[in-house]
Amino acid sequence: MSTYRIHPLVMGTKRFDKSMMTYQHGAGTSYIIPIYAWYLEGGDRNILVDTGEMSPIRSEDRRQDLGGAIYTFEEGLSKVGLEPKDIDAVIHTHLHNDHCENDSKCVNAEIFVRPEELESAHNPHPLDYRYLDDYILDAEENGQIRTVDKDRELFPGIYVMHTPAHTPGGMSVFVHTSRGTAAITGFCVIEENFDPPKEIKAMEMEVIPPGTLVNSYQAYDIMLRVRDSADILLPLHEPRFADGKAVG
Repeated sequence: MSTYRIHPLVMGTKRFDKSMMTYQHGAGTSYIIPIYAWYLEGGDRNILVDTGEMSPIRSEDRRQDLGGAIYTFEEGLSKVGLEPKDIDAVIHTHLHNDHCENDSKCVNAEIFVRPEELESAHNPHPLDYRYLDDYILDAEENGQIRTVDKDRELFPGIYVMHTPAHTPGGMSVFVHTSRGTAAITGFCVIEENFDPPKEIKAMEMEVIPPGTLVNSYQAYDIMLRVRDSADILLPLHEPRFADGKAVG
């Protein structure tokens, strides 16, 4: 089994109401989140989880509030000694636009995604404006898309699980590291979702579901399943990893 180090590369940001992350909690609080592409260093392939935004906002106030640099796709990859053409595989947590805007640059990559996400990208529900299939059309036309219709090991030391909490085809990525199994969540949350404040725990809630979700009861149970399956949790938009330090 291959052992990996996970490099969180900030490829964008969003500033919005915190309740967009924490379901029914934090309303009225301004919050900034990083948008990551996660580089999995190890094994015999160059693998990314998600590809981030194509044209990230890179203002000084966002950098300071986030606590780390914000990169273009090319700049971020250069930090780990790569160019877009070097990427062999992209694993998608989901296909909201901010997670796949640079797919077309990965011309040599296989792109792994749940079939439910492809359907949502092409035929989004009116409530979900975050899908825009423009960003995956090139990959589809080039025959790069690989659909993942069951939980399985994609590469030695990399296992994917269907976790439809935030979107119908959300997919969490479990990565073998020297410190144990790390889970990059297939749903948009921060660390507080997994470790709620005491007033939330006093309500007998172990986790807080994502702020935007498919089914609140199901999302809660999915979060527990992911939490209990990993030694290290990497919530998809946790600001703590914006310093770029590798995990594992």
